[in-house]
Order: sequence, then structure tokens, then C-alpha cells
Amino acid sequence: MFRSSYLTRTALGAVLALGIVGASPAVAKEKEKAAPAQAKITLSKPAIALYNPTKAAIDNAAKRPDVIQAKAAIAQAAAAVNAARTKAARDTARTGYDAAVAALGNLLSAEKAQLEQFRAAGTTPDDKMIYGQLAFALGKVGDDRSLQRTGLAASVESGKLPPEQAAEFNYFVGALSYDMRDYAAARTALSAAQAAGYAKNDIDSLLAEAFISEGKAAEGLAILQKAVTAKGAAAPEDWLRRGEVVAYQAKLADQAGFFGSRLVAGYPTTQNWGLSIAVLRDLARYPSQDMIDLLRLMDRTKSYMEARDYIEYIQAADPRRSPGEVMKIINAGVASGKLTASDQTVSEARTIASGRVAADKASLAGLERDARAGAATATIVMAAADAYLSYDQPAKAAELYQIALGKPGIDTARALTRLGIAQVDMGQTAAAIATFAKIEGARKPMAALWTAYANSKTAAAPAAQ
Repeated sequence: MFRSSYLTRTALGAVLALGIVGASPAVAKEKEKAAPAQAKITLSKPAIALYNPTKAAIDNAAKRPDVIQAKAAIAQAAAAVNAARTKAARDTARTGYDAAVAALGNLLSAEKAQLEQFRAAGTTPDDKMIYGQLAFALGKVGDDRSLQRTGLAASVESGKLPPEQAAEFNYFVGALSYDMRDYAAARTALSAAQAAGYAKNDIDSLLAEAFISEGKAAEGLAILQKAVTAKGAAAPEDWLRRGEVVAYQAKLADQAGFFGSRLVAGYPTTQNWGLSIAVLRDLARYPSQDMIDLLRLMDRTKSYMEARDYIEYIQAADPRRSPGEVMKIINAGVASGKLTASDQTVSEARTIASGRVAADKASLAGLERDARAGAATATIVMAAADAYLSYDQPAKAAELYQIALGKPGIDTARALTRLGIAQVDMGQTAAAIATFAKIEGARKPMAALWTAYANSKTAAAPAAQ
């Protein structure tokens, strides 16, 4: 999408209100329109001689039928670019757009030559200021982003703009530079605008995009992360999705966790859950005993996107270790149409799991008895707790995970994760959030997603009567 629509803002007209002194009567009339508090502009004698004919040529060009017709062709070409949905279509449409702009530029070659004469005649900052005004005006007539940018930059470089307008103009220079794919120039101008206090038009996100588009993903994501944090719950969904996708492409797991957890916290759609979980799965490369807890979240959010999601869950759960849970996954996958019952992996897992479920369930009481014995090891207690969790008995599981956390040699992060899952399943969301907050290490990004899920359950709970 083109960002030039920003340049229609009335703020850009502020420069046109600056007065010019020592000029002809027509120029003096412009002076009278200036606000009394604004700086006055005094052109040098060589520039004064060229100002009126240059401005008249630009004004007249805007009214010419051939120019009007060429501008209509540009508008149509721009609409085609914005409507394109594939890279090939966008490339073709942009080629057409560039050709339409070039055709209009050819119609304005005389006006451009006249403007260049004015620039060459100028010797003072005031001359440069007015050159910037004229260049921007001709750039608008010709839909010439490069000339618009030149005009805005010249106005800033003249030193004649009030500080707040200089900051705003730097923003527009940056936006145009981004549009022109001159990302280094965009970064420079946008950074200058931001340093001067400009904070409108989501400058943070545009500056982040300038870094990202130039291949500086980590720097861009750091800026976007700061902007997201500042906006809090009001952070736009497209920022968060963009951050997650870029982090995934750059293989930056921590940043992916940041954007993913905020994405599902603010916009908990099935699609966003599936994206956030899949990104963390691919980047973190968890071992099976960590992976199962991430995929349990995919199950609870019903965000399976493809057969692979079910297959990896089956493999992580293991039909020999958690047959009841595996049967549940297989049945859900087949019912969804994403798994085929006759697939070898699925059929083999079903055969193994179905043959073990009855005996596995019958062993639960004995597992619990052994786990509650004073001499029980962390491994014994965790095995019993895991069995109860896999059979959707979270209350029993939570009790046993609490016992396991007091045993030497316990994998604390794993036990806390599963305790939090059991607490969420019981509706104890506040307790679950507190549990997930204790998790450190490789499971921390996973805990952030589980926390977002727990919070969503809290938000969805009916108010007490």
C-alpha cells in the first residue's frame, strides 16, 4: 500500500503559510496570509526574480488537461497495486504504476527545469525554504514522491521551520523514503523525527518496518516491541502478527514469544492461537516431554491447523506412556478430517493405545498410593500425576504435582507447567497464573502462552451474582 496519502495532511500546508518579504506585489500578497507569529522569509534578489514565474508554472500545470488525464491514470495504477494479492501481480501492477508516474513526469519536464533554475539561483536558507515549498508543490502535481521528499527535506534543512514542524516534516520524509524502498533514508528521517518528539501516525511501527525491510530484524523488532509495550492492550493486531512472523523468519525465539503471547492475549482467535503455538513449537524445538505441554494448549484452544499438529501430539504423548490421551487426540483428529484413520502412523498408534487403556486406567489407584508414600521419589510422584492429568482428572493431578515439587531432583519447570495446566482445567485461573509466573528457562515462553489462556478463561467467566 502507498503511504503518500499521509502527505495530504493540512500540516504540510503550514510551510505554504510562511511569508516572503522583499518580493513583488504578488509575492507580498502571500506574505499577508502568514500568521503573525510565524517566521518571515526574505528571498535573495536572484530567487525573487524567479519565484513568481516558477510558482505560476506549477499552478498552471495542475490545471492542464493532459496533466489531469495523466494523474487519473496514476490513480488507476495505484488502485491496481493496492488490489494485487500475489507478489507477481504486485510486481506487474507496480511496473504499471511506475510507468504512469514517468509519463506524467515527462509532461512536466519544463516545470522541472524552471524549478531547477530557482534552486540554482538560491543562496540563502530562506531561498532553500521556498525551493522546498515549490519542489513539494510540483511533486504533488506530478505524483513524484522523489520530488516531494526533496522538497520536504529542503524545508527541514533550511532551518527555517519551527521545531515541531521540522519533526513532522522529517516524519513525512521518512514515510516517502519507505514508500520508495529507500530504507536507510527512512530510518534516518524517522529517527530524527522521533528524537525531536514526534509521536503521531504510529511512527514507531513505521520505523520498525524500515529496519525490518532492510534486513535488520532484531533492531526492528526491538522498536516494535517497545511500541507494543507502550500501547498495552491497545496494540493493533497487525503489529503483533507482523512481529511474530518476522521473529519466526529471523529465528528469534524470545521475540516470537513476546509477540505471540500478546497476540493471543489481545486477539484470542483460533487462527492466532494456532500461529503462536506453531511458531514457538518450530523455534523452541522442545523435547517430547516439553512439546506435549505446548500441544496440550493447542488442544484446549482447538487451534489445530493441519495433520502435523495431531501427529506431533501423538508422538509426544506416546501411546505406550499416555494411551488414554493418545486415543483422545486420534479421535479428535479423525473427527476434524485432518487425520485419516487408515494412515499407518495413526492406525499403529491407535492399535497400541487401545490395547493399553484399560490396564492403564486400572493402575491409577496403585500409582497414587505409591506416590503418596513418604519414600516416593520425584519420578514416581510425577508418573502418577501425569497419568491423572492425561485422563482429565486435574484435581488428583494437582495434588500430586504439589507433592512432587517438594521432592529432591524434581524438574521444577515441568512440574509447575503441569500444575498450572491442572489448575486451569479446574477453573482455578488465578492460581494457575501465579504458577505459570514461577516458570523460568526454556519453558518460559510456553508459560506466557498458558498465562494468556488462563487470563482468557478468567475474562470469559460470568460475573458473580
